[in-house]
Amino acid sequence: MSWIKDQDDRSWVQKLCTAVLKQGLIPQHVGFILDGNRRYARGQNLQTVEGHRKGFEKLSDTLRWCLDLGITEVTVFVFSIENFKRSEEEVSGLMKLAKEKFQKLLDEEENLMNEGVCVQIVGDWSLVPEDLRILMAKAMYMTRNNTRAKLNVAFAYTSRNEITRGMKLIHQGLLDGSILEDDVDCKLLEESFYILPSKPLDILVRTSGEKRLSDFLLWQSAETVLCFTNVLWPEFTYWHLLSVVFQFQIDKRNLMHLNLKANDLQVTDLAMEQRQHKFIEKIRQQQWKIIADDASRINSSL
Repeated sequence: MSWIKDQDDRSWVQKLCTAVLKQGLIPQHVGFILDGNRRYARGQNLQTVEGHRKGFEKLSDTLRWCLDLGITEVTVFVFSIENFKRSEEEVSGLMKLAKEKFQKLLDEEENLMNEGVCVQIVGDWSLVPEDLRILMAKAMYMTRNNTRAKLNVAFAYTSRNEITRGMKLIHQGLLDGSILEDDVDCKLLEESFYILPSKPLDILVRTSGEKRLSDFLLWQSAETVLCFTNVLWPEFTYWHLLSVVFQFQIDKRNLMHLNLKANDLQVTDLAMEQRQHKFIEKIRQQQWKIIADDASRINSSL
């Protein structure tokens, strides 16, 4: 199963409904908490890892649907840091499945380049097995210049870990004089997160009926439309996605006042902006050096 399904298998009715929805506002960045794989497996008398495999197949469908709808950025919560607390058998199975799927992503380089998809894998890579980490780095480095769409895969991720990391980077910047105390603001912290330049999160979807964020994109979802649906992730359909977009259009219209900005009241400090920009560039250069080094290691091992 490819990461992004090649074939558009929507019915003419679904395409008609899509055309109607496109007359309204289409979310540009959608987040998914892929919940319900284990319950699906139990209900189908499958091994747990097979439920996760079915979940990946659904992700492939959903990424194709998002591209066809005009959604240009998708962030998916694949594996939480908290998931390491599950049974050794399940964690081992998930790591094996992840390695298989990231290798598959590398094998689909031509398709990803044709689709123009930039892949980012965000999270605490220090917790990930070395062989898997190298595959992740290769995927990011291979697609880094693609600009049509972005897929952010949250793996070994929690929002609290992301915020803590950002604060530590800023603290180090204060210690070495890269930035001043007055330079620290919300924008600087956001730019210090795992996800590189990203569009505002328009809507966050969680399947399986659970109504909590489970430490996913807590900061980014401050003004996000939240959608909780009872369907298990492997049973998520195109109709469910259309319903999500329709809910977004209704809620966004009612909350347009939240998008009012007070830019006219802000005083620009050019020196501060220059320090912030230089600091962020330094962080990103360090991050990309690590990614490039890991990516080159897989090249030399082939």
